[in-house]
Amino acid sequence: VDSYDVTVEEDLGEIQLIKIEKRKYWYQDDWYLKYITVKTPVGDYLEFPCYRWITDEKEVVLRDGRAKLPRDDKTQILKQHRRKELESRQKMYRWKEWHPGFPLSIDAHSHSELPRDIQFDNEKGIDFILNYTKAMENLYVNRFMHMFQSSWSDFADFERIFVRISNTISEYVMQHWREDFMFGYQFLNGCNPVLIRRCTEIPKKLPVTMDMVECSLERNLTLEEEVKQGNIFIVDYELLDGVDANKTDPCTVQYLAAPICLLYKNLEKKIVPIAIQLGQKPGPDNPIFLPSDATYDWLLAKIWVRSSDFHIHQTVTHLLRTHLVSEVFSIAMFRQLPAVHPLFKLLVPHMRFTIAINTKAREQLICECGLFDKANATGGGGHVQMVQKAMKDLTYSSLCFPEDIKAKGMDSKEDIPYYYYRDDGIKVWEAIKSFAEDVIHIYYESDEVVCEDVELQAFVKDIYVYGMRGVKASGFPKMIRTRETLAEYLTVIMFTTSAQHAAVNFGQYDWCSWIPNAPPTMRCPPPTEKGTVTIEQIVESLPDRGRSCWHLGAVWALSQFQDKELFLGVYPDEHFVERPVKEAMAKFRKNLDEIVSTITERNKNKKLPYYYLSPDRIPNSVAV
Repeated sequence: VDSYDVTVEEDLGEIQLIKIEKRKYWYQDDWYLKYITVKTPVGDYLEFPCYRWITDEKEVVLRDGRAKLPRDDKTQILKQHRRKELESRQKMYRWKEWHPGFPLSIDAHSHSELPRDIQFDNEKGIDFILNYTKAMENLYVNRFMHMFQSSWSDFADFERIFVRISNTISEYVMQHWREDFMFGYQFLNGCNPVLIRRCTEIPKKLPVTMDMVECSLERNLTLEEEVKQGNIFIVDYELLDGVDANKTDPCTVQYLAAPICLLYKNLEKKIVPIAIQLGQKPGPDNPIFLPSDATYDWLLAKIWVRSSDFHIHQTVTHLLRTHLVSEVFSIAMFRQLPAVHPLFKLLVPHMRFTIAINTKAREQLICECGLFDKANATGGGGHVQMVQKAMKDLTYSSLCFPEDIKAKGMDSKEDIPYYYYRDDGIKVWEAIKSFAEDVIHIYYESDEVVCEDVELQAFVKDIYVYGMRGVKASGFPKMIRTRETLAEYLTVIMFTTSAQHAAVNFGQYDWCSWIPNAPPTMRCPPPTEKGTVTIEQIVESLPDRGRSCWHLGAVWALSQFQDKELFLGVYPDEHFVERPVKEAMAKFRKNLDEIVSTITERNKNKKLPYYYLSPDRIPNSVAV
């Protein structure tokens, strides 16, 4: 890092803009300019933030750091600068359809084609192939990685590739994964805590009778009465019905199921499973498995649910609802908000490296013949079908955290006390919303000012038209008319790119490294009758040695923070220069610190601490 002092003898008058030019030498010498500070003859300081790369013989024209709405620019020179910046950005950041029906993404085939400002500093650091292989070496499992089709001999055999780290969640999972309590707990606080909902009526496609579940119910009530009292919960994997299983390896037939799982809140207020049907259509060859069945029948049914949960988690909860959605926010921001706009300054830290990581994923991970095809039953195109089907449920209200929790009937703390994902998520949501409100009140003195902000409205429209594909049913606004709605909208963006992604990403090694607890593929079809399942059959169904290793490398690599990670509320780049915003930031950090203390206190002495939504573990943006 170098600093340069430049002294100017003559009086320049009032400085509107600063132009920086870079000469091109015979070798590449891109220059990352952080900011320029101007000291005026009267001793005032003016900050001109840049935080951009200057490449080749390009020039960059900067405005001073005070945030301005379009209406604040009175002179022609400033209006023109603003317009030119957006025109050039719109040429660089173009929308493109990666697959029909997907949210649109960036028009770039590879990381190297992206605008220099949004590329990773070190492309090697995010090479998935390199990282997965490195992870397998670090985990000492590379000796098994080519052993496709070779089955493990029993559950204990999986320990040969399991890295035992004492007193960690992954070790606890390995020891307790067969227990019904552990199975139920993961719906609340595992790495996919978003599917469980209160059951208001047993669906016709799941013909559970009182006789079947009577021995699981603890309140001397009928099943209907338990439902009425709100003690029954359901998780339905209907989305997987009809999705094609991976056929990329002719030597291994792989299978998917679309189970329905009924859960019960027992007298200890713990959530436990009471019935599992492995297909959507009831019938004699689609039995309802129960805790009272033979041990291995019930265990295999639970393993099928865990495998289905893994697929929905990876493709819908994680890829679509955090990565692809955050990329939409990011592209729209670069296309419609100039660097001088207060909302650009607010949002830009939350977009760091998102377009880059997604482009790299499309290049290596989720492309045809990508790494995703190696070990996952939804590889080879199934994951594409899943995203297309899941788009109908991608609504604005489902991204509003408190609203989504409420819509699922999961909002009562008294009723469902051990739902830490909900408790911590709501605290973080409120802190972000309070920060967004503070910033909005500094720059928008009334709802009218919000309506008049043409750049904000273009940003919102871009997200609706290109991200949500103009689907009215998505509930995404086409226009924002009030400060209150704007605060919620910005909270959705900042929460999704930071907290939501952290909650569903960084627990992957904890919960998915013990393979029987999250099988990425199944090699035998779901059982069609009871009383025939053996331990041998279960091990034959689970992933082979090669796929197990690729899976392990993937969940390890995905659970690591970036080098020099920036966590929520840490904004080293000073895009804002005004004191009121700096005060709002300090207040935001104080609120986040209080949440960290509360979570740390709660987790003390817990065998299963929940820390994914602790602000000191939430990166600002989707970058891994």
